[in-house]
Amino acid sequence: MHRFRNMLLDLLVHIILITVGIFMVVPFVWMVVTSLKDPTEVLAFPPRWIPEQKYYAVLPGENAREVRVQTISAPDTGSAENPSTISSDQLVVRCIEPGPDQGRKWSIGRTDLRSRRFLWSNYPRAWSEISREVTFSRYFYVTTIVALLTTLGQLITSTLAAFAFARLKFFLNHIIFTILLGTMMVPQPVLLIPDFILLAKFGWLNTFYALIVPWLANVFGIFLLRQYFLTIPEELLDAARIDGCGNIRILVQIMVPLAKPILMTLALFTFIGSWNSFMWPLIVTNSPDMRTLQVGLASLQSESGIQWTLMMAASTFSLIPLIVLFFFVQKHLIESFARSGLKG
Repeated sequence: MHRFRNMLLDLLVHIILITVGIFMVVPFVWMVVTSLKDPTEVLAFPPRWIPEQKYYAVLPGENAREVRVQTISAPDTGSAENPSTISSDQLVVRCIEPGPDQGRKWSIGRTDLRSRRFLWSNYPRAWSEISREVTFSRYFYVTTIVALLTTLGQLITSTLAAFAFARLKFFLNHIIFTILLGTMMVPQPVLLIPDFILLAKFGWLNTFYALIVPWLANVFGIFLLRQYFLTIPEELLDAARIDGCGNIRILVQIMVPLAKPILMTLALFTFIGSWNSFMWPLIVTNSPDMRTLQVGLASLQSESGIQWTLMMAASTFSLIPLIVLFFFVQKHLIESFARSGLKG
């Protein structure tokens, strides 16, 4: 009976986890599916999870471009027909893509008609054409530089400060650490105006300095590493000192290797936070070529509306580095949760 109860409980837990997992994955799947649709399908009701088969032809004349069309058997036929039901090698098509050419008809050969369900071309278009001011690749470049340097800086400063607070004895050690923790209670919006004024006096606005330097140190990272360093036995450090190791060598050769899971966790959190940052880059930058991904995506809305297919393709691009990074560090992330402590 006890075994049956445990099996029933495990089944219930798995059902709940699977349900929650589905609810978390569905928005991502919808984003990817939307990025592969034709613009005319995005707002279709009822929504379609799998895009319908679509037909495209090259528009004749000076505005030669590929547009979505309906096929009809003759110029005077108003209803659309499937090309497979038309025996003639010549087809009459009508443009159904929104724009000045919508409703235009012309005759083409059957071989000139292209059939597609998923529009993979949305991705290269999003990469190069999504913004009239700069390319999406520029947003990607700026965000990558900022996220990598911010992560590297926080790893270095957090490691040095955490080792000092955890293992070095100096005047007002605990008081200074307590004051640092107190700064975590200050809401970030409160600091926006003073930080902006300070950067303006330095002449750093609209530069990489403004995007990176203020975030090279993080109190949470110092706290997280300090708590882990406190769990390392003091006897191990005493043995290293007896062998002639100084503090720097102890930190580099003993503490850092042991703290690798925690460092990877901190790197993941820092990289994600920097990659998804919106408010700070929006305030300290004013030119398109210094925008980060989130600011660039938010600025894509124009007077004529949003190109949702390209927006979803760009959003998918922005998530790929985070997903890849998570798969690389997930082992260390789980290990850090299992090994970390909050010893005071």
